[in-house]
Amino acid sequence: MSYHFSKTIDRSFDQAIDDVTAALQGIGFGILCTIPVSEKLKGALDVDIPRYTILGACNPAFAYKALQCENKIGVMLPCNFVIQQKEEGKVEVSAVDPIASMSAIENADLGAIAGEVRDIIKGVIDKL
Repeated sequence: MSYHFSKTIDRSFDQAIDDVTAALQGIGFGILCTIPVSEKLKGALDVDIPRYTILGACNPAFAYKALQCENKIGVMLPCNFVIQQKEEGKVEVSAVDPIASMSAIENADLGAIAGEVRDIIKGVIDKL
């Protein structure tokens, strides 16, 4: 089983971030954090990698339901989306598969929630 969904799109890096953010906001997800990994690595290690940013996305209603099932589930939240520069004008967008990330937890109620979120996240990636 793959642990992510990915799609390469014809867009600038910044436009891809804007488009993913807008798509998520349109379905009730907010961006809790934006981590510019490539910039952080440059500052900490003075290394250069292609642009790479993590968007930490959360839907409050699903997060609340998950917390009601497992009060430590926060260690596995939020749902991460990765934006990676592949070449000029080509960006790969990847997102975690909640079913894969939650498979370590034996809780049928949580599994059902993860399935709902999986369908939503996969839909976002597919529509880009």
